[in-house]
Amino acid sequence: MKPRLVLDTHVWLDWLVFDDPGIVKIRNAVGTGRVEVYVDAVCEEELVRVMARGFAKRTLDPQAQAACLAQCRRLAKRIDAAAPDAARAGLPRCGDPDDQKFLEAALAARAQFLVTKDAQLLALKKRLPFRVLTPAEMAALQF
Repeated sequence: MKPRLVLDTHVWLDWLVFDDPGIVKIRNAVGTGRVEVYVDAVCEEELVRVMARGFAKRTLDPQAQAACLAQCRRLAKRIDAAAPDAARAGLPRCGDPDDQKFLEAALAARAQFLVTKDAQLLALKKRLPFRVLTPAEMAALQF
């Protein structure tokens, strides 16, 4: 079974918008089929909102936003069903309630890894049924 990843919004942006070199190993692993990346509708909706809002040093026109979203959809497998209520209830609560969706997506995808730079999510890494890693930590793994 291939490792399954869920990426938070900032990691998706590093990949799709900013072409961050720190994402290259993850991008290559997905591209060569060594790992699978998953996204659900709620996480995708946040990505769309953030791209539309723009960034301090860059904005994306609607065509560029659509291209980024299309690329995300090509790369990621869709999580169509939430994890059971009992399983979600067993997750720790993230300090930022808006980030709980990434924990729930990783659980629903039966992911081995949630890749994030978010300190609130990283703080939970010892209390989850999957690993929470930064992009650099993920890239250091042999996959």
